[in-house]
Amino acid sequence: MPEPPLVAAIRWGSVGPLLLMSLAIMGSPGPATVSLVAAGSVHGVRRSLRYLVGVIVGTTTVLVVVASGTTAALLAVPAIGSALVWVSAAYVLWLAYRIATAPPLSEQTEASNAFSFVGGTLLGVANPKGWVAIAAVFASARLADTATADATAKIAVLTPMIIVICGTWLVAGTSIAPLLRDRRRARLFNAALAVAVVGATAVAVLH
Repeated sequence: MPEPPLVAAIRWGSVGPLLLMSLAIMGSPGPATVSLVAAGSVHGVRRSLRYLVGVIVGTTTVLVVVASGTTAALLAVPAIGSALVWVSAAYVLWLAYRIATAPPLSEQTEASNAFSFVGGTLLGVANPKGWVAIAAVFASARLADTATADATAKIAVLTPMIIVICGTWLVAGTSIAPLLRDRRRARLFNAALAVAVVGATAVAVLH
C-alpha cells in the first residue's frame, strides 16, 4: 500500500509538545542566540539581516543532518567533533572582539563584516549547543510512524521555529539599541555582550 500523505500521517497531538520543547531548549541562550542579540544591539535589524539568514541556514543544516540520522556517526569521529569545537571557538573569539570594540549604532557609517552571512552560517553549523539542542528536541517526540515521514515532519515543524527563535533574539537586541546612544554605556554593554558570547560558547563546549 502507498504511504499516506505527510499531513495525514502526522500525529498532530505530538506537534504541540515538540514546539514547546524546541522553544525551551533551542530557544535558550547559546553562542548563536546571544550573538544575534549582539548583532541587533550593535548594528540594528537591517544591517544584521544577512547574519540572521546565515545563522538560520547554518542551524537548519544541522537540523537536516540530525534528521538524516547521521549525527551520531559524524560526531563519533574525533576529528569532526574537535573541528566543530575549534572552528566555533575561533570564530566566537573573533566575533567577541568585534562586538567589544564596535562603536554605538548612532556613530556607525557602514555595516561591519563581523556579522556576515558566511559568519552566521559558520556559527550555525559549528555551534556545539545547536547540535546537542536539536538532537535532544528531535528525540523528544515522534510525529509519524515511519522514519522518513517522522524526519520530514520534524524538519517541516522545526524549521519555522528556528526562524522565529533567531528572529526574536535579533529583535530583542535591537530593542536595546536606543538605550546605548551614549558611547561609554555602549562600550560597557558591548563588552558585557562579548563576555556573554564567549561564556555561552564555553558552557556549550564543556557541557
